[in-house]
Amino acid sequence: MLTELTHKEFTSWEKRTIARLPKRPLALDFIERIFDSFIELHGDRAFGEDASIVGGIAMFDSMAVTVIAQQKGSNTKDKIKRNFGMPNPEGYRKVLRLMKQAEKFKRPVICFIDTPGAFCGIGAEERGQGEAIAINLLKISSLKTPIISIVIGEGGSGGALALGVADEVWMLEHAVYSILSPEGFASILWKDSSRAKEAAGIMKITAQDLLQYKIINRIIKEPAGGAHKDVDKTSESIKNALVNALPILLGKTKKELIEDRYERYRCIGVYEEN
Repeated sequence: MLTELTHKEFTSWEKRTIARLPKRPLALDFIERIFDSFIELHGDRAFGEDASIVGGIAMFDSMAVTVIAQQKGSNTKDKIKRNFGMPNPEGYRKVLRLMKQAEKFKRPVICFIDTPGAFCGIGAEERGQGEAIAINLLKISSLKTPIISIVIGEGGSGGALALGVADEVWMLEHAVYSILSPEGFASILWKDSSRAKEAAGIMKITAQDLLQYKIINRIIKEPAGGAHKDVDKTSESIKNALVNALPILLGKTKKELIEDRYERYRCIGVYEEN
């Protein structure tokens, strides 16, 4: 069920700026506050490890869950290690490996989305970046276990969507979720990246816009000024939402999960003006 729209205190461009703030909390900041006994698992069993994807098993409210997240990095060294949160194909293949493991052991999956997009380097393309994302979309859409994905910062393009084919998609109040960056949109449409601010308003990238168009299911309110003002409070809000939502999803049969997910993405974008 859609939650009530939160009041728009910032423009689309301002929200995009907040979503990219260096001090904005990252996935690991939320994971350590929301979950207990997180054990990280590594590798895609095909090529190697991708540090921009953090995934593993944790306890949540006395229940085992699989947690998967995109991690941008907290300082210069860490950002380089994690490729600024831009996954390579092996990262997406690790995502699918962990999700299939969760399905096997009947664990719900909770994803944290925070990426400017999939890495577009030569090596990534040589190793099948597009194919890796496409396979994730195909396989995750029919995964027989509950999936909740939360956009905590910026969700960019297929790089975000590869973790976003979920039963429920939530966004923090000042997060953004889009087909590409406003700068990229302006460069392609108008051949002028300086019009990015204008593009942000046209693209409908905010949580409020996307809830209105039924792309997402819920907005999680942030403290005044943004999540970085009180990470503990924001984490508590996410945790409370999960406590309420997970039992409902876990109460569905495998058939109901897949059918409801199919209907959600079949009808997404169908929007009637009031």
